Amino acid sequence: MTTGGPRLGAWPAAGEGVEFRVWAPDAATVALCLQGVLLPMQRDADGCHWVRTQASHGDRYRFRLASGQDVPDPASRWQPDGVDGDSAVVLGMAAGHAGWPGHAWQDLVICEVHIEASGGLAALTAQLPMLAATGITAIELMPVAQFPGQRNWGYDGVFAYAPANAYGGPSALKAFVDAAHDAGLSVLLDVVYNHFGPQGNHLRDYARGFFRDDHSTPWGEAIDFRQPWVRRFFIDNALMWLRDYGFDGLRLDAVHAIDDDRFLQQLADEVHAAVPQAHLILENERNQARWLRGAYQGQWNDDFHNALHVMLTGEQEGYYAAYAGRAETLLARCLAEGFAWQGEPDLHGQPRGEPSGDLSPARFVVFAQNHDQVGNRAFGERLSMLVEPVSLRAALALTLLTPMVPLLFMGEPWQARSPFLFFTDYAPPLDEAVREGRRREFSGFAAFADPASRARIPDPNDPATLQASYVPPPRDDPWSQRWLRSTREILALRSRYLQPGLLQARSLGARVLGKGAVQAGWQLPAGQWWIAINVGPAAVPHALPAGDDLLGTDTGAMLPEGGGVRVCWVAA
Repeated sequence: MTTGGPRLGAWPAAGEGVEFRVWAPDAATVALCLQGVLLPMQRDADGCHWVRTQASHGDRYRFRLASGQDVPDPASRWQPDGVDGDSAVVLGMAAGHAGWPGHAWQDLVICEVHIEASGGLAALTAQLPMLAATGITAIELMPVAQFPGQRNWGYDGVFAYAPANAYGGPSALKAFVDAAHDAGLSVLLDVVYNHFGPQGNHLRDYARGFFRDDHSTPWGEAIDFRQPWVRRFFIDNALMWLRDYGFDGLRLDAVHAIDDDRFLQQLADEVHAAVPQAHLILENERNQARWLRGAYQGQWNDDFHNALHVMLTGEQEGYYAAYAGRAETLLARCLAEGFAWQGEPDLHGQPRGEPSGDLSPARFVVFAQNHDQVGNRAFGERLSMLVEPVSLRAALALTLLTPMVPLLFMGEPWQARSPFLFFTDYAPPLDEAVREGRRREFSGFAAFADPASRARIPDPNDPATLQASYVPPPRDDPWSQRWLRSTREILALRSRYLQPGLLQARSLGARVLGKGAVQAGWQLPAGQWWIAINVGPAAVPHALPAGDDLLGTDTGAMLPEGGGVRVCWVAA
């Protein structure tokens, strides 16, 4: 099976008609039920069942198993009535936006957004010119694959090929990507290939080989990528988003839960062969630097965020415990070498990471906030709700002014002060299990040690939880406009000084200046770039070389406490 061969799902056949294909190795027979008419399907030796027939766009269909059970197509590209409804045929999808050149990797400034928390695709489309004018060059959509109900972060997707009906389905998503390109913005998509959501998946009924029985993930059954058709299912999915919808790149969620290097390599190879300009980004808690030496262009660097967050807030519980007491040292290592953990044992004594000091800093995607780090808080507080404005500005400057690829979270360019909470829309009894499971997650935190305090954690299934997470566009108020100006000014510096030579940047080292204070420098083709921040309790001296002071709270030898920043350019 290679790219260009048979694909699972319903696709226009060469010549005419539509070919329907499902991998059901545990089913002796399968029939296609198309618009109420049953059509027997042929069975190949590898367990694929298929039939070619005439069909029109929007025709409803299911697959009927020998037991009489009707199941939707796991590779359905449209679920108009949700995870429990019929699948629908999709025809006439034009290829990706013709003539759109996209942005080079070094020019990416990413803004991660959740569609519904932005007000829906129409509301998000209306924001695109404003985001582009701020200096953002790419939108990264949280996952869009069809999920149960009308509200979800997207990481519980059941139909990997089908854009959620809550967002308007395939045509609405394609129109958004085209509109973003018209506004001069690239569009990235977060995809989840490590598990399926817990409600609405029927693969176990006819394709047990989709899953592994020897281990699981924290979110559900582990997928068995040793199976050729399983790999084909997800690789063709990646190619669909890039070719049919015109997405400019993909962010692969939690690949540390994908226990098959062969799949990750094959996916990268096929994507690069078919869509050479596509960007591929990993989330990988294992800090496997080897993937960043050719196969993948970048990785989300949680180490950068976690160390910076501890410096800003002093928090030391949960995954911040590993950074307590040494956040400055670990952040300096991130700035100089990429990962903070490069093979050292974690808090459980397990080695984490691989050496990354030889990698270009451009291989790392850095952020002060994202959906995980905000939304996995019990009350979804953003940094704008946790720290003083001077510290907030220092965090923003450090995130945007390193020769790494920066990511902002929705609302962060104007420092929105609404929370971003965890929300779902599950049917009983799963709704109660999710609500209580969410509250149990926080039982080890001092603030939620007793049941009464945990009961205050918002119910993910309450529609009000999504409503509270809505991020309106920036208003014409002093707070929003001040932060928009600041973001725009900082990104203008990035565009002028960093982006032209980003891929050639090499570290000049980083050092700890004091509690809450670090500095770092990089050599670029046209000169040296230096930055120092101090979010600690006392002023500290910096050691930046003499040069052009581009951004700073003080041009002297001291960095003020609480949010001191200084950026220096030394021309070659």
